[in-house]
Amino acid sequence: MAEPEPEDGISARKLVLETGKFNVITAYSTREALEALELFPRIDAVILHCELLDRPDQIATAAKKRNPKMRVIALSPRTTRVKDADHHLSSHEPQELLNLLRDLYGDPRKAA
Repeated sequence: MAEPEPEDGISARKLVLETGKFNVITAYSTREALEALELFPRIDAVILHCELLDRPDQIATAAKKRNPKMRVIALSPRTTRVKDADHHLSSHEPQELLNLLRDLYGDPRKAA
């Protein structure tokens, strides 16, 4: 969930995940992200692009409060740390994100 950025930013990561057959709900602001957590209570993971959000910690904390088992994955080109995030990955390595999600949830391409 992230705020708007140039077309090659969030859309590239979203495309990688959708190509990997993961369902993606996108939020373009902190407010939209918090609303999505309410609207879609069965979200398995929240992926935060930290450089694009003004309050990634607020979203991570809200996600964990809603469901302590929900995975929070923070993406950043730097070593940005997000309180309550389970995983921190480079935003420049979309394959690492895809591999992590497959490790956590299985490979949806193999689902019948």
